[in-house]
Amino acid sequence: GVELGMLLSFLSSRVLGQYETFAPATRELPAGENGGGRLLLVAPNIVHVERELDVEPHDFRLWVCLHEETHRTQFTAVPWLRDHLEGEIQSFLGETEVDPMTVLERIREAAQSLAGGRPEGEEDDGGRSLVEIVQTPAQREILGRLTAVMSLLEGHADFVMDGVGPDVVPSVGEIREKFQQRRARGASRLDLALRKLLGLDAKLKQYRDGERFVRAVVDQVGMDGFNRVWTSPNTLPTKTEIAKPADWVARVHRKAES
Repeated sequence: GVELGMLLSFLSSRVLGQYETFAPATRELPAGENGGGRLLLVAPNIVHVERELDVEPHDFRLWVCLHEETHRTQFTAVPWLRDHLEGEIQSFLGETEVDPMTVLERIREAAQSLAGGRPEGEEDDGGRSLVEIVQTPAQREILGRLTAVMSLLEGHADFVMDGVGPDVVPSVGEIREKFQQRRARGASRLDLALRKLLGLDAKLKQYRDGERFVRAVVDQVGMDGFNRVWTSPNTLPTKTEIAKPADWVARVHRKAES
C-alpha cells in the first residue's frame, strides 16, 4: 500500500490538465453532439509549475487551457476518432490474460524495487514500464497503434500551440522556452526511475516524435495535405510512419492520387 501510494502521489503531482475524452455526461455538463468529454485542470499543480518557472500566472493558465482545448477540438472536429480510440482500448483490455492479483503483485514488486532496491539474485526486468510488464503479445500490437495515435494528437497539439502568438498569450515565448527547458532538463535518479517505471518517458517522447511528424508532413504536402490524416482510421499513421513521415505521405497521398 505504501509503495502504490508513492506511485499515485508521483503521478498526481505531474498532471496540469487533461481533456478526458471518455468522461460521462452529467446534469451540469451534458454531452454534446459528439458525445461526452470534459476539460479537467489540476489547479495546485498549475500554480506550482507557474511559480517554479516564474512566469505570468494568467498567461500560463491560459496557455495550459489552450493546449487542452486543442485536444477537445481534435475530437469534436473528427467525430469517428473517439469511437476508434474507445474500440482500441476495449480490444486492449479484452486481451488481458493476467489476473488482477498477479498485476497488483507485479506493481508491488516494481514499486518495492524503487523504494528499497532489487533483492539480491532477482532478475532485472530490463527497465520496462508498468504497462509493458503486464502486456500480452496481442496487447503490444494494439498499444503500438494507440501510441501512434497519441503521438499524432500530442504532436499536433504542440504544433498548433507553436502558432499561438503574443496577441493571444502575451508572454507565450517565455512560457514555451521555460516549459521546454523543464521537460528537457535532468531530474533526480528517483524521479527518472519513476518516470521510466510509469511510462512517462514514453509520454515525453510522444510530444517530440509527434511534432516532428506533423512538421515534416506539413513541409512536404502543406496543411491541407496533412489534414488527410483525419479522413478515417486507415489514414492514421502507424508507429513506424510516425518515425518516417515520408512513408505516411507516400502511402496516403499515392493511394488518394491513384
